[in-house]
Amino acid sequence: MSPLQSLLHASVVVQFTLLVLLSLSVMCWAIGWAKYKQFSILKAANTEFDNLFWATSSLDDLYEKVDSLAASSHARVFKAAYLEMKKIAESPMHNQLHNQANSNNVGTSKAELPQQLSGLDNLERSLRKSSENEIAFMENKLTILASTGSTGPFIGLFGTVWGIMNSFRQIGLTGSASLAAVAPGISEALIATAIGLAAAIPAVLIYNNCVAVIRKEEISLNNFNTDFLNIVKRNFFKG
Repeated sequence: MSPLQSLLHASVVVQFTLLVLLSLSVMCWAIGWAKYKQFSILKAANTEFDNLFWATSSLDDLYEKVDSLAASSHARVFKAAYLEMKKIAESPMHNQLHNQANSNNVGTSKAELPQQLSGLDNLERSLRKSSENEIAFMENKLTILASTGSTGPFIGLFGTVWGIMNSFRQIGLTGSASLAAVAPGISEALIATAIGLAAAIPAVLIYNNCVAVIRKEEISLNNFNTDFLNIVKRNFFKG
């Protein structure tokens, strides 16, 4: 029999096993394509934002343009950090500290007073939290790829065992161990193994590729956070 005929004549359990494997395989290919588009758009958006970040001399001007680069993870992290800086600047404690600085510099004009902030730890936590959220967003649905890659061969093996059991049962019913008696069961067993591998191998390859891309994006986010902290600490924060 042809492979298609073997599938059509296979037992219900084997057919259900193959249907599960086929569904997982389709899901993995769909996730792989979606991740490819997501990472391509993300990389282009991050490059565009980084160029704008280093070309802009004012964080306020950059914040006004950040919504046009919503696809960039760097832009989203910058937006969260900028809003945190704004909260720090508007906090009652900062205003109190600034008033004390004014009173300690009575002979100094207001324009000469350094407009520095306190609360660098809050900004670092905000950057770290935003970066972790971005990484979690990029890792979304990778569990399906990992699960398919690790369980696909075993699901196929289950179909293999069931097919061989059917072959032995057929031998018991017919009392004959001829090829005609055992071939259908062995055929569906081998097909289940093949489909299990066909579902697992692409899932593992897609998963490993996604993990490698995410690790590069994580390094890129960490580098951006470091550069941003250096800039704001040098220009806005005390100490």
